[in-house]
Amino acid sequence: MADQDPQRPPKQLDPHDLTQQFEQLLRTRRLNALTDRGRPRHPAQSSPYPTPTPSRQSSHRGPHPPPRPAQNNAPALPSYSSLRNMPKVPSPPQDDRSLRFRSLLIGLSFKPTHYENPGLLDEALSVIPLDRIYGEAEDESQLLQAKAASIDPNAKPEWGYQDCVIRALLRWFKRIFFSFVNNPPCPVCAAPTVALGMTTPTPEERARSATRVELYRCSASECRAFERFPRYGDVWTLLQTRRGRCGEWADCFSMLCRAVGGRVRWVWNAEDHVWTEVYSEQQKRWIHVDACEEAWDNPRLYAEGWGKKMSYCIAFSADGATDVTRRYVRDAAKHGADRNRSPEEVLVWITDEIKKLRRENLSKEDRRRVIYEDHREEKELRGYVVQALAAEIGRINLSGQPTASLGEEQKLPERASGTQEWREARGEAGNRSPPNDQPPREGH
Repeated sequence: MADQDPQRPPKQLDPHDLTQQFEQLLRTRRLNALTDRGRPRHPAQSSPYPTPTPSRQSSHRGPHPPPRPAQNNAPALPSYSSLRNMPKVPSPPQDDRSLRFRSLLIGLSFKPTHYENPGLLDEALSVIPLDRIYGEAEDESQLLQAKAASIDPNAKPEWGYQDCVIRALLRWFKRIFFSFVNNPPCPVCAAPTVALGMTTPTPEERARSATRVELYRCSASECRAFERFPRYGDVWTLLQTRRGRCGEWADCFSMLCRAVGGRVRWVWNAEDHVWTEVYSEQQKRWIHVDACEEAWDNPRLYAEGWGKKMSYCIAFSADGATDVTRRYVRDAAKHGADRNRSPEEVLVWITDEIKKLRRENLSKEDRRRVIYEDHREEKELRGYVVQALAAEIGRINLSGQPTASLGEEQKLPERASGTQEWREARGEAGNRSPPNDQPPREGH
């Protein structure tokens, strides 16, 4: 046998092959684990052969010591990493923390149902410059079709016409229609204001779903006027005020997307952020859209761009609720936060409960369609886990050392909306460390 050339460079690893190998490994482990579950715990009791009687030499006085487990035949306990993506059996909430989490999620699940109000849809359409939006969408759609045809006459464009409508709406909403509020200006002299804290909402503000009101005072010594900033949750009011932070931005933009015919989700993050997802018929998947950042299909923005550690990302729609955390947190060890509000089986039970509640009046055809979309999305979310692990393995060469030959990681932008101090206090300032004396979060 010829000796190997010590000067030969190590063989490059193909991420595609690694992905296929890892998927096969996961399938094998899952099958073995399910097979072990079906086996009886005490084979001797279910065996058809008689149990041999112990010899006299083994008898002794006193209580019998506990039997020793077989060292050679005892299977090793599976690791958490091999079980965290296995199918989970839904379990109803029992403890107080899980019950509180259920109440929270069920309350949040009503948010997208407001987007189905015909009166609100008409009001939303009245503020959208439809000629401009549809004109830009048509131009972009034709450009994408020409680009695809230049590569392959039978190739499909990356985005369809409806996707281009949402993209045009996103640009108009961010650049013209809505404004981000840091500290509202003084209503008397337009000078900057200083935050004083929270105050009680008035009856009129409560009627417009403002459960929190921020109070500010003018910084000019000769003015010192007060300004109230109600955090409205009523979409009709937001169409009039046209200002807010990420909560108001996501709420109003989701409503406008629904008005132009898009299927929308309102995504809640436990670490105080919200955004939108829109379903793409062209790609048959849900697309991440953040109106605050004018971000389109960039789900890794928060964890890898902002440096935000996230635990739960739950998407609510008129069809139910889905845990989409795996779409936004690809490396749970590096970018994930503790998921301790309920066991994972309880969370599956809660989302299934919301789906059943929202889908009970659907036709058989629509119910079959959304169930098929659920299965396809679950496959997509599992694929992100496999891709992340395969990419991590691909960064290590055969000698066990990291390598950059497979390309550097994509540089994602930091958060653009809000002041630097506000972003740092929320832990959304990229790689910058947050200050030690963080003020309490103001809510999205």
